[in-house]
Amino acid sequence: MKKYARLIGGAVVAAVLNAPVALAADKREFVKLPDEIRDGVIVNMRDHLQTLLDLLKHLSEGDFEMAANAAETRIGLSSPASHSANYMAPLIPEEMRTIGTRMHTAASRFAERTRRGDLDQAYDALGVITAACTTCHYRYRIR
Repeated sequence: MKKYARLIGGAVVAAVLNAPVALAADKREFVKLPDEIRDGVIVNMRDHLQTLLDLLKHLSEGDFEMAANAAETRIGLSSPASHSANYMAPLIPEEMRTIGTRMHTAASRFAERTRRGDLDQAYDALGVITAACTTCHYRYRIR
């Protein structure tokens, strides 16, 4: 529970500290994608965000198997094919792909560690997931 509170607290602090950045001119790199791919990416990213919320909910309820399943099937290494990531990969910068791979790898690690009951390591992997999302969204934009 302490790590959960630290994770939430860290997210709140990051949001408050970065609020002025959101008001400044957008200096993120623009990644131009065909409209249909861009729209699909937006849907996928919203699902990733919902998945993070679901992971926190399942963890807080002690439902570790549900958390592990959600992580692996929705954002883990087995999920990119279901999100058409293979079509998008050639269209995005290499660093953006690397960040995405880091997020998917951490989600699979989260699932594996959660299943075996190693919650300290699971929370560490959850931190890597959220750091990858934050890094990508601060560096890139698709519209």
